[in-house]
Amino acid sequence: MASLDEIRDARLKKLELLKSKGIDPYPAKVPKDFPVDFLKKNFDKCVEQAQSISVAGRVTALRGQGAILFAVIFDGTEQIQAIIKKDAIGIDSFSLFADTVDVGDFISVTGLPILSKTGEQSVQAESWVMASKSLLPLPEKWHGLTDIDEKFRKRYLDFLTTPELRDLMIKKAKFWDATRNFMKNQGFLEVETPTLETTTGGAEATPFKTHHNDYDLDVYLRISIGELWQKRLMSGGFPKTFEIGRAYRNEGTSAEHAQEFTNMEFYWSFADYNDGMKLVREMYIEIANEVFGKTIFTSKGHTFDLANEWAVVDYTEEIKKQTGIDVLNSSEKEMMNKLEELSVKYDGTNRERLMDTLWKYCRKNISGPAFLVNHPILVAPLAKANMDKKTVQRFQPIIAGSEVGNGYSELNDPIDQKERFVAQQKLIEGGDTEAMMADFEFVEMLEHGMPPTCGFGFGERLFAILVDKPLRELQTFPLMRPK
Repeated sequence: MASLDEIRDARLKKLELLKSKGIDPYPAKVPKDFPVDFLKKNFDKCVEQAQSISVAGRVTALRGQGAILFAVIFDGTEQIQAIIKKDAIGIDSFSLFADTVDVGDFISVTGLPILSKTGEQSVQAESWVMASKSLLPLPEKWHGLTDIDEKFRKRYLDFLTTPELRDLMIKKAKFWDATRNFMKNQGFLEVETPTLETTTGGAEATPFKTHHNDYDLDVYLRISIGELWQKRLMSGGFPKTFEIGRAYRNEGTSAEHAQEFTNMEFYWSFADYNDGMKLVREMYIEIANEVFGKTIFTSKGHTFDLANEWAVVDYTEEIKKQTGIDVLNSSEKEMMNKLEELSVKYDGTNRERLMDTLWKYCRKNISGPAFLVNHPILVAPLAKANMDKKTVQRFQPIIAGSEVGNGYSELNDPIDQKERFVAQQKLIEGGDTEAMMADFEFVEMLEHGMPPTCGFGFGERLFAILVDKPLRELQTFPLMRPK
């Protein structure tokens, strides 16, 4: 078997042969009348018209010998067979094709659409043009890329050799289209908010830090999709807004976590978390039907139907039911002892982190669909408090043991918000890198007044669960260490 260097050397000679014939191996444009899928859908009509047409794409297979060759051309929509006959295109053109074209090249073929002797839709070439000469081979057709690192590093080859992966990317685009259409149909205005911030807000996560040279100022990549900015829009008189965009969190990689990902957040004035839960259930059902044509899924060993009534799960009661710990009244030591008894690793010994770790242990047992409610006030610094002043009006959709969204009746009491920011600041000073930064300009906005508001956000994790794939596999180009 030839080495990659030998293959490349052989293809470089073919490149030089094309150039010696006065042919540009990398032209800016080649003949192409329409996509291959359009041709195949309208094939009978094209045959009846008996007119030459041009198709272009990558050669994915070559076979034949003597006076006839067959090339399979794939243009990203479909593939079609090109029949290259010596007596149809001439000896010189045929010889040049045989001597220079390899699997992996991009070519354009012009000719008549016909059915081959075996009944396959084909184009019988009258002429052909090199569109882009490849110098390295494609992965072996039936096995593709097998090394995980190579699959992520050479994603373009993985897309080419794995149709299922391409289909997932198409579904992912439809997922966000369905989300956008739903929000617009509900009367929400799509907005854009800053991705560079002087303080990060709207989530608890470690941010990426960079430097703004012109202002000589340290800034952070946002960790939410403009939560504190969209709330300012509520104050500014916009009744319903949403944004779909990229967020960045400097945290570990797992099946459900990535450092860069797409989220959607909406804000809805004069609505509360009960209104939000109703809207979110409708949205998830519509997304499922629009993208997958179903509402019943199996993921991570859980089976759930989004069209069912969604259970309501109380945060404190669920943890107590599964572990015996009352997180509102137990001491930090009691929570640590329970986590150690359950063989659960925990990061940090402050009360908020311990509560959150206990909940994460419990949530994996919930198939859903369900809404988690009544979170302790400490784990939700931006949510409006319930009458007990210990829990908040927060809701999180739970499916397949995972949180797939987060929403609140937003806190609009400036005095309460300032006190909670101060509490978060103490957590940061105590070494908690994920605690929320204080934004006192946001508090000033609240002092001017913000209407009662429901806010909610969700992201790619929902899509990952619906297709039962790790989040990293669904990133178009996952971050890789340079070789």
